[in-house]
Amino acid sequence: MSTKAKEGRARGKVAFCFPGQGSLEAGMGREIAEAVPEAMAVYERGSESCGLDLRKLCFSSPLEDIVDTSIQQPALLATSLAILAAIEALGFRPDFVVGHSVGEFAALAAGGALEAADAIGLVRERGLAMAEVAKENPGAMAAILGLEDEVVEALCREIHCVWPANYNCPGQVVISGQTEAVDECCEEAQREGARRTVKLPISGAFHSPLVARAAERFRPVIERVRFAEIQVPFMSTVSARLENSQKLAGLLVDQLTAPVRFTQATRGLISSGVRTFVEVGPGNVLSGLVRRIDRSVETISVNSVATLKKVEEVLSVA
Repeated sequence: MSTKAKEGRARGKVAFCFPGQGSLEAGMGREIAEAVPEAMAVYERGSESCGLDLRKLCFSSPLEDIVDTSIQQPALLATSLAILAAIEALGFRPDFVVGHSVGEFAALAAGGALEAADAIGLVRERGLAMAEVAKENPGAMAAILGLEDEVVEALCREIHCVWPANYNCPGQVVISGQTEAVDECCEEAQREGARRTVKLPISGAFHSPLVARAAERFRPVIERVRFAEIQVPFMSTVSARLENSQKLAGLLVDQLTAPVRFTQATRGLISSGVRTFVEVGPGNVLSGLVRRIDRSVETISVNSVATLKKVEEVLSVA
């Protein structure tokens, strides 16, 4: 049964959204993988593709063993794609796909542009490039809560070497840059009335010009990829527009230094008729962000057998 084939659904169209770095959990994906063979197969093929034992890392390793960027990214992606495989085994397909940062690779696999194993191998290379550059040129990231986007943007223009990195939802912008510049921006944000600022446990200034060398190292890897035609409309969080396969290589390189425009992309999907957002992957970060962007839409996070059953109920009547 395909959600896409249903007409006149009370809840409108359905978007599958895939989380980015930071959503990892110990034991992630194990319950669903043990219950659904198609999900377990994703870990097996992904392990071969990236050279890591993803089942061990995701199912039984402590969090401290998987937080490293070069390991976290393929582990997170494998879990999202395993959960996707379990949803697809129920016969459901989305009307749109979207991903937050590295989650875009899962979205593209869900949309048919990449094979799951190939996507996992690619993000292993992406993670290695990012981790290496972070060691060479350390930086920082911080969330600024309670200020308008325009105020944060103005602060970043005034302070050298800090930039907006993630537009997560209204009143939540993550900044990225040199550590001293990020600290200064946080202090100025508090003077401007920010509710609070939170330094993120990340060593690199991701989604900023400071990691341009990671983008250049990743470019030849991504340019060798032959993307299939996208079968499910893909909303880019780089451009906040629906994009086609011809633009994917450039977007996935730009993604490393460009801000994640999740707020704008989500609003674009809502304007396109999406009323149900299904978060496919560990945690529930994106579901929370979507609700802050528009409280009228329905969200569901799928990361366990119980939530897999729940999404079946929701999509069956959607």
